[in-house]
Amino acid sequence: MKRLFLLAMFVLTVGTLSAQNCIIVNSEKVFKSIDAYNQALTALDELAKQYQQDVDSRFGQVEQLYNTYMEEKASLSQRARQEREEQIIALEKETNKYQESIFGKEGTLMNKRKELIEPIQKKVFAAIEVYAQKVNAAAVIDSANNPTLLYKSASADHTQQVIDLLKQK
Repeated sequence: MKRLFLLAMFVLTVGTLSAQNCIIVNSEKVFKSIDAYNQALTALDELAKQYQQDVDSRFGQVEQLYNTYMEEKASLSQRARQEREEQIIALEKETNKYQESIFGKEGTLMNKRKELIEPIQKKVFAAIEVYAQKVNAAAVIDSANNPTLLYKSASADHTQQVIDLLKQK
């Protein structure tokens, strides 16, 4: 029984010591402290608005073509109806393809996001790694938008120190 008690105390002590080697950083707060990141987000938002207006305009053309077709449908021959329907479907497919080329996973906007944001991300993650090594942390927990983080001690949160380290560079 005494051995079991000592083993339990040892496990609890090791667990406590391990927990002290963990720091918390709010990456969202770190990113928002960087002017280049905020400027990149603003530029991406503007670009997305412009692209969305273009896509909306193209879908508007499809809708206008369809509405015109519906108005004239009764007076068209079967062959003319078929041609118009094919034209509308082709334009709609082309517009969907264009939308995907802009907003899709490999689209223009995603590529621009990678171009503008990835260098900043690399810089931030490198700073977090440098800071973690400096304070001899075994792990870093990101508290940004993390619904599973139930509690964090203010002394464990090292977000400001990472921001300060980034500003030194």
